[in-house]
Amino acid sequence: MTSSETLAGGVAPRPVVGRLPRYAAGKPPAAVDGLASYKLSSNENPLPPLPAVLEAIARQTDFNRYPDPLSSRLRAALAEFLQVPAEDIVTGAGSLGALNQILAAFAGQNDDGKADEVIYAWRSFEAYPISVGLAGAESVRVPVTADGRHDLDAMAAAVSARTKVILLCTPNNPTGPALTTAETEAFVRTVPSNVVVVIDEAYQEFVRDSDAVDGIALYRKYPNVVVLRTFSKAHGLAGLRVGYSVANPALTQHLRLAATPFAVSQIAESAAIVSLQNFDQVVGRVQSLVDERVRVVSGLRDLGWAVPDAQGNFVWLDLGEASADFAEQAGARALSVRAFPGEGVRVSIGEQEANTRFLELCANYTKAPRGS
Repeated sequence: MTSSETLAGGVAPRPVVGRLPRYAAGKPPAAVDGLASYKLSSNENPLPPLPAVLEAIARQTDFNRYPDPLSSRLRAALAEFLQVPAEDIVTGAGSLGALNQILAAFAGQNDDGKADEVIYAWRSFEAYPISVGLAGAESVRVPVTADGRHDLDAMAAAVSARTKVILLCTPNNPTGPALTTAETEAFVRTVPSNVVVVIDEAYQEFVRDSDAVDGIALYRKYPNVVVLRTFSKAHGLAGLRVGYSVANPALTQHLRLAATPFAVSQIAESAAIVSLQNFDQVVGRVQSLVDERVRVVSGLRDLGWAVPDAQGNFVWLDLGEASADFAEQAGARALSVRAFPGEGVRVSIGEQEANTRFLELCANYTKAPRGS
């Protein structure tokens, strides 16, 4: 028995908790004399919310009241924005909160003691195995291809009678490529209709590939498709925790039962609505980050780095065993990046000076795998 268990009177968590990986949030940058510090480790938007959003936040005063558990005003605004019925939208604390509702409703431990299976690509969003495990389900991880893409053929082959949910992260975090419409629709058609297919589009606004899948279009065609989106990335509202799912009413009726009451605060709801009302300004800000992404990717490739297609607000360096070393050298330059030890490094697109300093590091880094 550990000392912590002794202090807790011998109380132990569920066995699955001991098997779960720990979520590693992006670390803040270290202070370095003479250098401005930049955090490129969390895929945050380096730009603040729009001025109108900040004004709306400042005006909010009703914090003595619980928020609307259905986020009715936001759902109405999203319904108009997306041209979907409001009843098809369920809000959550970020897209991760919305995902947890899906897993709670459709995947877990059954009455016969057998766990459902949830299939997803790997490496992908590192919260997936944690959320799946806590739901009581089992993860089925299918390795991504050498260029960081989902191996949809292998994922289709992994479907079994126990499969209840499939997660498709597009663009894939942390590797970057987006799924195409043709390959995703072909995949959905191969999946049994009683399996929920989640299209996680947290970075949808950053995608510039004309062939990239549009989850909303697929949800309209396939009743088992659920789309996840968020205000954390493009809208710069990560700290307010507001996301949502879009699905057929046959699914949303169960998602509402699984939803955490009052997960989206009134301040988050108001901020999201105002940001939607000024979406043209959001688009302009996103484009400035996309332009920086293009500059960074082009700069890396000019230096000889092999970089997967980057469709989110980040780039992936397939550094393998050198990942931790690269992150340490970035830290010495007042840059924090997200290292996945033994696999690679994800670097968010940040301020122009930060991106330039990152490219300078890559130009002088000697352990880099060189592409042709």
